Amino acid sequence: MDMIKKIFNKSSLLVPLVSILLGLIVGAIAMLAGGYNPLVAYSSLVDKIFGSPYDIGETIRAITPLIFTGLAVAFAFRTGLFNIGVEGQFIMGMTGATLVGVLVELPWYIHGPLAVLTGALFGGLWAGIVGYLKAKRGVNEVISSIMLNWTALYLANYIVATFLLEKGQQKSRNVHESALMNIDWLIDIMDKARMHWGTVVAMLCISIFYILLWRTKQGYELRAVGHNSDAALYAGMNVNRTIVKSMFISGVFAGLGGVFEVLGVFGNQTIMASSWGYGFDGIAVALLGGNTPVGVFLAATLFGGLSYGSAGMSFGAGVPNEIVRIVIGSVIFFVAAHGIVKFIIKPFMVKRSNKRKEAA
Repeated sequence: MDMIKKIFNKSSLLVPLVSILLGLIVGAIAMLAGGYNPLVAYSSLVDKIFGSPYDIGETIRAITPLIFTGLAVAFAFRTGLFNIGVEGQFIMGMTGATLVGVLVELPWYIHGPLAVLTGALFGGLWAGIVGYLKAKRGVNEVISSIMLNWTALYLANYIVATFLLEKGQQKSRNVHESALMNIDWLIDIMDKARMHWGTVVAMLCISIFYILLWRTKQGYELRAVGHNSDAALYAGMNVNRTIVKSMFISGVFAGLGGVFEVLGVFGNQTIMASSWGYGFDGIAVALLGGNTPVGVFLAATLFGGLSYGSAGMSFGAGVPNEIVRIVIGSVIFFVAAHGIVKFIIKPFMVKRSNKRKEAA
């Protein structure tokens, strides 16, 4: 048993890789059952992602919000909380950025950063409500956060319809150009793909996630409360304040994702009939990434690539978008059921270990 444990400790990257492979195989089986050619479909997917500078840029654009929402979920997980309200925090981030972008006129070097900070603050405060309810009233964060998703959706629609609406349309007025966060020179290089500073900020957030949780005293307290709140309280930590702080930081990550969808991609906010879905996809991204910052980046890259490349599968092989969701769902299943994956690869790993021993 000790030998097997050592094998899996040394091959921790193997399990998610095998999970992805199994997910792709299940997707291929689903395609075959539907009468589609999986080889043509997957090659069309790759062509769509890497076929042109525009496609590469749009793939990066699709990956960026998933990094933010994945970080939001993963940060809460690492501190012992299940933030299922990332979708609502994402929407509130959009709303905060839209309010400042539309209603305020300032020089670009103030306007853009102010809109970004406002959206991040909106997302953080919305998540902070969940933290407060849990810390002060003992309300389970899963229940309160998922209810606040719908509250955020309807509140955002009300704000847009009442204060920001473009006459005769179901969207807000466009944000002022001084608030936009596009990278014009990169847009030209990428053949008009919607490139923006959100991708750079997402990379910075990956570093902030790691430094904050594993290189600061505050991070130690956040993780300690997540591991055992009673022990943390006995050690003199303020558990209630730490819970609120954790949810606030998680909400800031989610809010930033919404900010750059407004300021970097669309330039306005529509009246939404349903949620965007990025928040719920962030749960899958965090799960696949093992709740680590680098893992979230890699998982977001996979999910974003599959989501954008699904158009290539549709046009190149006639595969419906639902098949892509089957692939993603299969990957999530195998990652969540990592015991199944380990059971599948255990004979191969043990055999490889025995060969090494015989060679030695």
